[in-house]
Amino acid sequence: MQRRPIIGIPTQDLMCLGSSLPAGCPPSWIMSHRYVLTLTSVGAVPWLIPSVADDLPTLRAIYESLDGVFLPGGADIDPSSYGEPRHPRCDPHTDPPRDQTELALVRWAAADRKPVLGVCRGLQVMNILFGGTLWQDLADERPRSIKHDYFPFGMPPYPRDHLAHPVQVVEQSRLGEIVGASEIKVNSMHHQGIKELAPNLVSTAVAPDGLIEAAELPGDQFMVGVQWHPEALSDKDAAMHRLFQAFIDAAGEFRETRLMSDALV
Repeated sequence: MQRRPIIGIPTQDLMCLGSSLPAGCPPSWIMSHRYVLTLTSVGAVPWLIPSVADDLPTLRAIYESLDGVFLPGGADIDPSSYGEPRHPRCDPHTDPPRDQTELALVRWAAADRKPVLGVCRGLQVMNILFGGTLWQDLADERPRSIKHDYFPFGMPPYPRDHLAHPVQVVEQSRLGEIVGASEIKVNSMHHQGIKELAPNLVSTAVAPDGLIEAAELPGDQFMVGVQWHPEALSDKDAAMHRLFQAFIDAAGEFRETRLMSDALV
């Protein structure tokens, strides 16, 4: 029986929720059920990863067991990760241990050609790892931007599958081949975005205001990031389902190649 690929999903510190936590709540790592359920629906075995960047041997041991890395959304990346001072509208409840954990995972995956899929914050992590920077608040720093922050917990709240705006997709790209269209409509739950695209990455989708909405590593390795949340759309949107399926297919191929290589040693 062919074994299902193991996909690592980094977690976030519960304390990033800030003042909404009850007094005395113990330190905990959390992550949305939706990511896990979406990945299992396309054949993955999910592995929730604690933020243990201060214990690299443990993190590396976890990484070695993975066939792919999934980078979920979440709290703002701490601007110290890309060498910039904090903007007043950058979320004060950042999670530097998570930042360092994810950056290490992507760095190792890039070296090993292990598949990576990033959504929202995950795209931003990929961009930072390869030398890019971020707008810390689009509305303030990039006033020509359209509205991107359709948050489900805002005022008014928006459903997570609200299709906020279209994006133009580069058809001659891995993402373009997967979605099979030059334009798609996406949900949008972010107030930050790519400012300077990392030299190693190529832009594969842009919003009507020119903001980069997707990027990938060119070549054969599956390393794709999108600024929207496809996990909230995949049940009804065939293109978003294909994005997850393509990632898991790539992870399965990586697993089989690794097993064959190990057998020859």
